[in-house]
Amino acid sequence: MNFSDPRKWQAKATACLLMIAISQFGFGAPARAGDDRDNECDAIKTATPIKHVIIIVGENRSFDHLFATYVPKHKREKVLNLLSEGIINADDTPGPNFAKAHQFKIVSAPNGGKFFSSADMANKELYATLPTPDVNGVQIPPAAILLTLGGDPGLPPQAQFLMGTGATGLPYTEGPDTRIPNVANLLPGPFQLTGPNLPFDAYAGDTVHQYFQMVQQVDCAIDAEHVSKDNPTGCLHDLQSAIDTTYSTAPGGTPRDTAQTMEFFNMQNNDAPLFKWLADKYTMSDNYHQPVMGGTGPDSQPLGFADQVFFSDGKGNPTTPLPANIYNPDPQAGTLNLYTHRAQWFNCNDTTQPGIAAITNYLNALPYTVETKCGPGQYWQAVNVNPAFTPKGTPQSGLVVPQTMQKSIGDVLSANNIPWKYYGGAFNASGTGGPLDGLYCNICNPFEYESVYPSMVADHMRDVTDLFTDLKNGTLPAVSYVKPDGVMDGHPASSKWGLFEAFAQNIIELAQSNPKLWAETAIFVTVDEGGGFYDSGFIQPVDFFGTGPRIPMIAVSPFSTGGHISHIYSEHSSFVKFVERNWMLHTTLSDRSRDNLSNPRQDDDSYVPRNMPAIGDLFDLFDFDRHHDGDHDGGDHDNR
Repeated sequence: MNFSDPRKWQAKATACLLMIAISQFGFGAPARAGDDRDNECDAIKTATPIKHVIIIVGENRSFDHLFATYVPKHKREKVLNLLSEGIINADDTPGPNFAKAHQFKIVSAPNGGKFFSSADMANKELYATLPTPDVNGVQIPPAAILLTLGGDPGLPPQAQFLMGTGATGLPYTEGPDTRIPNVANLLPGPFQLTGPNLPFDAYAGDTVHQYFQMVQQVDCAIDAEHVSKDNPTGCLHDLQSAIDTTYSTAPGGTPRDTAQTMEFFNMQNNDAPLFKWLADKYTMSDNYHQPVMGGTGPDSQPLGFADQVFFSDGKGNPTTPLPANIYNPDPQAGTLNLYTHRAQWFNCNDTTQPGIAAITNYLNALPYTVETKCGPGQYWQAVNVNPAFTPKGTPQSGLVVPQTMQKSIGDVLSANNIPWKYYGGAFNASGTGGPLDGLYCNICNPFEYESVYPSMVADHMRDVTDLFTDLKNGTLPAVSYVKPDGVMDGHPASSKWGLFEAFAQNIIELAQSNPKLWAETAIFVTVDEGGGFYDSGFIQPVDFFGTGPRIPMIAVSPFSTGGHISHIYSEHSSFVKFVERNWMLHTTLSDRSRDNLSNPRQDDDSYVPRNMPAIGDLFDLFDFDRHHDGDHDGGDHDNR
């Protein structure tokens, strides 16, 4: 079938559905073996021309961190970023609305000295200058040693050199990052990371991004100080630096996580060039969010479950972790925000537990009804915890998330005979003791948490090098998850964004080099979560866990060309919804999973769904109603 004209595809799909209905009810003669019509109908298993979807997931960058100064290709398009809001100017200087992103320190304990999810002006004071951004352990490029040992097969040969560039040039690994201009006197808001001494190619420090810390950083409350028409959930994002410097720093101690959270790249100066090109060429969302407040593990699980994974007995029943593993975010006596006990698990169904009442009270005050989804006796992850199994499917020892009986989208795809694979960087090397051993990301693979994971490995778990082969040979499955290894993923400190761009570009070019495959493929490029970096966007809570700040999302496909920017509110569970809708699965993963949420109803220029809680299914990133000619832009598409 020729999908170059979606109208022809839609007509053929309708005809095939009619033929199926006639056959099922016994009317008419069955199609003859070898009949072209029969073959074409057998091939149609999707609601759109898209037969292959790939999601590539990098690491730890917020939307504003990457797209702070992005200007849409077409004047008719709108983007919400630091530049368009007037928070900064294109030359990285403070804009007329810089105060919208002001950062405050905590000067008196909110909430009676217990964990607080918000603070009012009586408890806050504007920083005169930001806490000094820290190098935070970065010095020699982590990939440089790997390069001397033969490089990384996740990169094409022409990009291998990137692994050896970007060293700090500083003689220390802790202390002020003096490559940043005016580092000790930064104004209390966003600042440009890159400059003469810190190019886009350089490594830079990481920042905190865990559940309780992120709740406090975004500072959400339902009161006159926080709420506005465009921000009905009252999240101000104004404690980013304050929480970094207080949640774990003892009185008189030296802060480590400081103002890195306020850094941004400048696309006006050629930072993040691939993502700028992709945004100009294809369709981007500026309202796509990390699914939960927290880090890589909890934010990767929704890609498979549209949900979180709770602590269980391994047979589907909730059970209680050891006391040493239960989190207490209340501040220690005599401190503003030095957490009493940083651990792994919390029970959000019990409002007598430390930290829980403050968040629950906020959710109950929202202008719409939110189910916390905190089941009785269920404990949930506050930080990253390894899954029950190793990449190769053997049980892991030590502190792990017990295997879950929760159903994943992988289970549903398999039950419907729809091929899928998870391609993880350094999967083949895992457990071998070689140079790449340990670079595979266990917590990134949602399926490793499942009790049935060992039975999935043979058919569904592969290395990214196998993805390259499948793209070249046209043997790509219907649904593909792609996760680079730990030096390719763009994570601050351990990687750099240029490496992830090179990784993603290679995959896109391989897909495009096969015209037949490319004609029916969509590639989503995103990250797991925002890494704690500042973002100015609206946040919609849909349950106790999130959602969280915005992250980048670009749809690369012949059906997403034109430089359009979608404002539909979405997150990683939206990918599950996309798969369910496109492959006509007519199911949700559980009674509580987020694929049960309605698609948002939004005004054209609004970022706030009128029917909260709601998340999209990513169909808004495509246009199946106009003619597509390969991968050409096709003009301005003024009808979008």
